[in-house]
Amino acid sequence: MLKQIHFPKIFPGWWTVLTGGIVALWAYGYQAYGISALFKPISLELGFSRAATSVASSIGRFEGGFEAPVTGWITDRYGPRWVVILGVFLISLGLVLMYYINSLWSFYVVWGVLAGTGVNIALSVPIDTAISNWFVKKRGLALSIKVMFAGLSGVVVMPLIAWLITVQGWRIACLLGGVVMAAVGLPLVWFFLKPHRPEYYGLLPDGASVKEEVDKARQMIDLGVKYAAEVQEVEFTLRQAMRTRAYWLLVLLMAIISLVAPVMTIHTIPFLTDIGVDPLKAAGMMSIYVGVSIPFRFIGGFIADRLKSEYLRFLLGAGCLLQAVGTGVFLLHQTIPMIYVWFVLFGMGWGILTVVPPLIRARYFGRKAFGSIGGSSAMFVTPAGVIAPIYAGWVYDTTGNYITAFTLFAVLLTVAAAILPFMSSPKPPAQLTDVRKIL
Repeated sequence: MLKQIHFPKIFPGWWTVLTGGIVALWAYGYQAYGISALFKPISLELGFSRAATSVASSIGRFEGGFEAPVTGWITDRYGPRWVVILGVFLISLGLVLMYYINSLWSFYVVWGVLAGTGVNIALSVPIDTAISNWFVKKRGLALSIKVMFAGLSGVVVMPLIAWLITVQGWRIACLLGGVVMAAVGLPLVWFFLKPHRPEYYGLLPDGASVKEEVDKARQMIDLGVKYAAEVQEVEFTLRQAMRTRAYWLLVLLMAIISLVAPVMTIHTIPFLTDIGVDPLKAAGMMSIYVGVSIPFRFIGGFIADRLKSEYLRFLLGAGCLLQAVGTGVFLLHQTIPMIYVWFVLFGMGWGILTVVPPLIRARYFGRKAFGSIGGSSAMFVTPAGVIAPIYAGWVYDTTGNYITAFTLFAVLLTVAAAILPFMSSPKPPAQLTDVRKIL
């Protein structure tokens, strides 16, 4: 007689992580990294300047400043599933319609408005909220897995896009991206992204066991709050969070990070090809800092899970300092070997800076208003991400290189590392409100 094998039941939160990771893998492969490979083919074929071409990506970031607070509130109030489904649909539609664009305004509408809105409402606040709701003590691990998938998009999907451009052209590359996004992303989100935190399903975060009898959902929610309190996590409302110094220092830090990241993802390949690097080799070189960031996304989350709240700021400061040093090394010795050093150090810092900010936000302010707090922060951070790529394109158009822009970003990253010691964890609010009170 054959012995029956019982496989351990997988905690549903891990399916949320996997879904968010796969969607981010493909979507960021185009929107965040692929645009660097698409940038020159589009601008050359359609006759756009680099500053004008950069505007399309900045449109999406500009919209994000208005969309994020609403998206965050809707996610906290009604759950992330329908928000993410709408975002995935818009990303798919935007990529498909890229096949048909022939003018600057259509490029702005399709890439900037449609695809940009899709990315804004699908890939950051709602998915991070879903993961943060399902994990507390393992949140760093969970978020690091999701952002590792996002990082793989620069190592796997971006070179694939560069290859498709060389053999089929940028229009076919975008069309295929949209079809795959819809065919894979929509079913995944529908089946595996839960609308509520685990307590609503009789579970505790992290898959922790329930040791007492629970008759009502309200009691289960209270157990979840107690469980989170074991790591000094307190539930803030949005208003309570905005009254703390930590909230505004985190906003300032994220604004500086948002200055640098889009410039690197959009202008790296144009910068490398300008100095004579072959486009395919340039895509491979860009993959270095993205690839290096992947293990450091995991390392950052792993370390963060084991640090007390007051020490998380120093981990964030290390990420900023690594990026500043890497950029400074290249600026002092502008050679091809120093570009590799720059990209390695930059990737190490980027890995940390990708995963730690949402962990700090959750640890400092709790789960119930995570989306609203993150969305309101984005409203203030967005102008930096909008202006920076356009500024870098303008610097190139007026000086013939990117050195002035890179110098400014190295200085700002150093400033960010210097202010982080002042970002201590906030004191618990004077009044602890019901978990359903978000604002």
